[in-house]
Amino acid sequence: MQKIIDAHVHLSERQDDALIRFARMNGLRYTLEELLGTMERYGITRGLLLSPPLQGTLALPNDKVIALCARSGGMLAPVVTVEPTAKDVKAAVKLAKENTKEVKAFKVRLGYVKASAESPVFSGLYDYAESEGLPVLFHTGDTAFSTGDLSRSHPLTLDGLANKREGLTMVLCHFGNPWFEDVAELLYKHPNVYADISGLITGSKGYAEKYVEWLGKKISEAIYFAGGAEKIIFGTDYPVTKHSEALDLVRRLDVEESDKEKILWHNAERVFRL
Repeated sequence: MQKIIDAHVHLSERQDDALIRFARMNGLRYTLEELLGTMERYGITRGLLLSPPLQGTLALPNDKVIALCARSGGMLAPVVTVEPTAKDVKAAVKLAKENTKEVKAFKVRLGYVKASAESPVFSGLYDYAESEGLPVLFHTGDTAFSTGDLSRSHPLTLDGLANKREGLTMVLCHFGNPWFEDVAELLYKHPNVYADISGLITGSKGYAEKYVEWLGKKISEAIYFAGGAEKIIFGTDYPVTKHSEALDLVRRLDVEESDKEKILWHNAERVFRL
């Protein structure tokens, strides 16, 4: 493989970061130094940094994400998280305009916020994202906390938005886990829909090996259904999933090596213009 791009990582330096429990579960220090060192060790040349959730309902402020990226020596690029209020949408667009060379995408936390993908509050965000060719990442599928709303994070809730916004590049995070077949259909149906494979493995729960085999089978079948791997993007969701586990999942896929290369870097380079 020539290189690897990790299109989904989290980080903060706050004690109220809600992902600290996942870091501890995985034996990770969850620091910028550790993240950059691990990326170098595995040949990951670039990463997209997303706000982690904080204790409560908020996410890490976007200016903190941009500041962390500025300290990464060019290895990390920011994704701006957008909350469902007119004020937050306006602020997110303004921040993206002010950091146009750095910001590579936006993120909507479906399932964690009281809004759907088609909520009118996001219209200004989608208008700007379309005009600038910036992808919008959507959390889809299972939520990290039991208080999440699956009725809003189910991947099929994005079908209507993809129909209305054919010029909007949409990335479904976590492959809609466990609704892999639904995501496969969205990839097949919509030219503007992509999916990442981040955050699918956490800890060593019962049947861990069988579960990873199942994941590899499900993602491979999705590739068969979609007719190729051009729309699937590698991500770890660090610290939720360790880099070694995420890369092992790609190795397990029953697809051509050229398709694994697309997943590991080529698709992200094209979609996020890295």
